[in-house]
Amino acid sequence: MIRKSNLYQGKAPEPNHEIFSTLYENTAVRIESIRSSLKTPGEWYDQKENEWVLLCEGEARLEMDGEIFTMERGDHLLIPKHTPHRVLSTAENTYWIGVFSS
Repeated sequence: MIRKSNLYQGKAPEPNHEIFSTLYENTAVRIESIRSSLKTPGEWYDQKENEWVLLCEGEARLEMDGEIFTMERGDHLLIPKHTPHRVLSTAENTYWIGVFSS
């Protein structure tokens, strides 16, 4: 079935929360929409998959491998599997696309 949806529509996250929505998934890849509104650092992730993220709207600061990455609209980044990382903060209503693969 073909369905159309809009990344920018939907419920905004509450302060200091994120909303994860799976847009597409099969045995090889998962694509997620991530909506963030973080003023304090989020949890640490150590994922068993590679994650490529694209910041579609807003701004964010991530910590990975002892380095801080400041991201703006259009920036993208590959996070190799088993690389501990976390989001330090985002602008209100920040929108991401995450693509996960093994």
